[in-house]
Amino acid sequence: MGFRGWIHALSVGGGSIGLPGPELERRLIELGFVEGARVELLHEGLFGGDPIAVRVAQTTIALRRREAMAIMVNEQAPA
Repeated sequence: MGFRGWIHALSVGGGSIGLPGPELERRLIELGFVEGARVELLHEGLFGGDPIAVRVAQTTIALRRREAMAIMVNEQAPA
């Protein structure tokens, strides 16, 4: 499989990704992208790498690459 790690933080900006920052952050949290959650990159689309498939907390989710860029991930488990 692909890259694996743990979510360190969400870093959402405003406007450049299509949704206002607070709305994107709320949606990501609702999908399970919370600090300390384990994530794994499963698949990248053929054209431009979009969409990507990510497994977070036993669930597979498709995200646009620009949305996924708001998720800060570390390779090491949180302390």
